[in-house]
Amino acid sequence: MEATVVPLPLPALPEGWESENNFIPKGKITSFTQRTLEPVGPYFLAHARRARHKRTFSEDDRIQAQERAKKVEENDDGEISEPEDPMMLQREAKDWKSQDHYKVLGLSKYRYKATEEQIKRAHRKKVLRHHPDKKAAAGRADDDNFFKCIQKATEVLLDPIKRRQFDSVDEEADVEPPTKKQLAKGNYYKLWSQVFKSEARFSKVHPVPTFGDDKATKEDVENFYNFWYNFDSWRSFEYLDEDVPDDNENRDQKRHMERKNTNARKKKKAEDNARLRKMLDDCSAGDERIKRFRQEANAAKNKKRFEREAAEKKAAEDARLKKEAEEKAAKEAEEKAKMDREATKKAKEAAKNAVKKNKRVLRGSVKDANYFVEGDASPATIDAVLGDVELIQAKIDADEIAALAGKLNGLKVADEIKGVWKAEVERLVGAGKLQEGEAKALSA
Repeated sequence: MEATVVPLPLPALPEGWESENNFIPKGKITSFTQRTLEPVGPYFLAHARRARHKRTFSEDDRIQAQERAKKVEENDDGEISEPEDPMMLQREAKDWKSQDHYKVLGLSKYRYKATEEQIKRAHRKKVLRHHPDKKAAAGRADDDNFFKCIQKATEVLLDPIKRRQFDSVDEEADVEPPTKKQLAKGNYYKLWSQVFKSEARFSKVHPVPTFGDDKATKEDVENFYNFWYNFDSWRSFEYLDEDVPDDNENRDQKRHMERKNTNARKKKKAEDNARLRKMLDDCSAGDERIKRFRQEANAAKNKKRFEREAAEKKAAEDARLKKEAEEKAAKEAEEKAKMDREATKKAKEAAKNAVKKNKRVLRGSVKDANYFVEGDASPATIDAVLGDVELIQAKIDADEIAALAGKLNGLKVADEIKGVWKAEVERLVGAGKLQEGEAKALSA
């Protein structure tokens, strides 16, 4: 926001104001103190150094620069220091593309993990050590090849795109898959973990699943292999282009070179994908965890199959036993019903025979009583008495017939027999089963 300036003019002095008469002092100036002044500071020290050693400005600056360089080298000798290969120091600047940029700067142990600050510090150290001016002072004025290699390495590693292209083909950062001989000594999970940790630097997706150990769960192992079999890599192979078109080439030549480079990159990418897949196949083939999970899965599958077969067998056995039980129960029920029918039939026949027998007793009783007359009974009397007997039999049930027959059975005296019949007729009349006056031949 822009500041707003508001002008505030001072008011005019009052009329008759005079400086001599109207000035009011607010304090007094202190008395003077005498001090000793001496020259100090970096500029005085530089002047004193030049005067003492009788140097010119340029001579002093050069010597100071050398001392500072030596001091920087001594300070950086720890973190980003490594021995320099004599063959590397003799490298031609024109062969910069085939050089190991990290090794040139002394960052071999860091490689793709090196930070931008480490690269800058390593560059400063190498420049101070291999600057052409320093070599010129030693009598090697034209020896600047390695210095140019340093500059090129720094240029590549400080450019994110160029550095990624170089990291894509940096074989020194690769960890080769373990051999069978190495795996035979043990450390299976440690050896393969180092390989996948190295390959993980090319992943577009993070975090990258770790290889784990023999205690990893089935889910972790499956997630690991699924991730790597579908690995999304940013790795490219532009750095290995053999023909790089420049501005002096004509359009057709440039297109030809670009097509050639594109085809070569695709081929290298396909080869790299095949390499990664083979590496995964080799790793999974020897992974005891996968074998264990398969065995556990097969055991669980077999267990379910055995349980299912046992259940089916038990169900079939239960069905067979149930069918046999039902058939047996049906047969027993049928036999029981048959026996019941036969028993019922026999009972009915027995009851029927008993009724017939009892009826014969009833008819025989009146016959034994000579049909309740003196002398020979006439046919009419016989028919009347037997008719009343049939009437009584029709009015009573089998139990009553049996009871009546029991009373008459064994009686031979006519009056006693008639008394029994008379009592029965009275009972039936009282029960409403006979009308008064019916069965006269038995109640008279």
